[in-house]
This record gives sequence, structure tokens and C-alpha cells, in this order.
Amino acid sequence: MPASLTPAIVTPQAPLTPTATLGSLVVADARRAAVLDRAGIDYCCNGHRTVAQAAQDAGVTVDDLLRSLDLPAEPAHPAATVTATAPTPPRDLTTLAHDIVDTHHAYLWDEMPRLAALVDKVHRVHGDRHPELAEVRATFAAIVGDLDPHLAAEERRVFPMIRRLESGAAVPTADLRAGIATLRAEHDHVGGLLRQLRSLTAGYAVPTDACGSYRAMLAGLEAMEKDTHAHIHQENNILFVQVDVLLAARDATPAE
Repeated sequence: MPASLTPAIVTPQAPLTPTATLGSLVVADARRAAVLDRAGIDYCCNGHRTVAQAAQDAGVTVDDLLRSLDLPAEPAHPAATVTATAPTPPRDLTTLAHDIVDTHHAYLWDEMPRLAALVDKVHRVHGDRHPELAEVRATFAAIVGDLDPHLAAEERRVFPMIRRLESGAAVPTADLRAGIATLRAEHDHVGGLLRQLRSLTAGYAVPTDACGSYRAMLAGLEAMEKDTHAHIHQENNILFVQVDVLLAARDATPAE
């Protein structure tokens, strides 16, 4: 890869450039996730893409995308003025993994069955007038079919290994690397299904004949899409990246 196209890592103070990666931009300022969501640009599964690559794929100019991501600084709360310049310590991996389970996993475990029932109901009532609902139903079922074992694997196998790695305990590093590679691949697949769902619903646009259940279904599917994007971003672009660093450090440490 030419030096001019090498992806740049961004800190909160670093200037936006065409070579900055989407994942690092959202890590630097979480508000950018909403900007990219509105533009239909995937920053989670494809967080390794540069701004230039994402702009080309989305059919927008690099300058326009950079301007939309150049957000004003948030005003400091008066009570926080004294500590505003102090760096925020990074969360340890155990806490981050715990937060992911408590926030995103808990949301999905609750929301997937509720939305499945709603999707079935809307398909049953409106399917004759909206034939695309059959594909919506099938695509949502595929998403749930992928996420159910995926979440279980994270909670029961991969996240416990990450906690042991961080504590300094012995960990089967080959198994951990393989597990993370599998999770990343599954993230990519779910991301593709979410894009398909957005396309089938015309961006979750509400039809003129939509009833309350139809509207609730679309709102729920869009909310799940946004939460899953944030979920995958935290894993792909933060948690797993830091695990890679710990694994590399362990590999570089001579065995006693």
C-alpha cells in the first residue's frame, strides 16, 4: 500500500484526513456514529476503511464527508472545568466486555423475540399488500439465527478468555485468536444482513397504509440496527484491537 494511502490512526485532537479510518474516528468522537448512520456508511464491520474509501463507496465527495464528521467541540460543563484537560483513562478489557454484555447483549436478548413476534404479525396482516415483507421476515430470522449462537459464544467462551488474558493467567492464545477471527467474520455477515434489511424497507420508510404495529416494527428494526452497529464497533474497533495488542505483547515476552 502506498504511504499516501496508509490508514491513519486518529486521536480526539488529530485533524481529519482522507486516510483516517472510520473506526478510529468514531473511537475519537462517538457522535460521529450518528453522522455515519445517517449517511448509510458502515463504521463497525468496515471500520478499517479510510474516509476516502468510504466516500467513494457511498458516492459522496471526500470533502463533504470530512465536513460532516468535523463536529464542533462539546461545551464543557462548569463543574468539569478543572479536570477537563485530564486524559480519560482507558477502560480495562474486563470492564468493557462486561459493559457490552450488560448493555448490547441484554438489549438483543430482550428485543429479538419481541421484534420476531412483531415482524411475524406485520407480515401476516400486511403481506398481501407488501410482498417485500416476506423477505423482511426471512432476513430478520437470519439475523436472529446468526446472533443467538454468536452472543452465546462471546459470553461463554471468548470473553472469559479475554478476562483471563488481561489478568495474566494462562490462555490458549491460538483458540482466542481463532475465536476472535470467527466473531469478526460473523460481524461482517450480520452487517450485510442489516444492510439488506435497510434496503428491503427503503431505509425504514413508513408506508402510507402502515398501522401502529407496522410503524412499531420499522422503528424497532432501525433501533436494533443502530444498537448493533455500536455493539460491533465496540468489539471490532476497541475490544479486539486491544486484545491483539495484549496477545502481541505476550508473544514478545520470553518464556520463563
